[in-house]
Amino acid sequence: MAQMKIEDIRAMSPDQQDDAVLNLKKERFNLRFQRATGQLENTSRLREARRDIARIKTVAAQTRAKKK
Repeated sequence: MAQMKIEDIRAMSPDQQDDAVLNLKKERFNLRFQRATGQLENTSRLREARRDIARIKTVAAQTRAKKK
């Protein structure tokens, strides 16, 4: 899974954004275990997942702020 684009995130509904964050958190958990056991080959994916989570949460916060 490549980095998520801001336009794609903004096109998501709030429920889709929540689902995406949940899936990324699960992926990050699995990646951490793979790294701990020495099975992780693409170590940069941990950083990408963390940043994707932050990106989605930022867009969601901006959307909520506009509605008020």
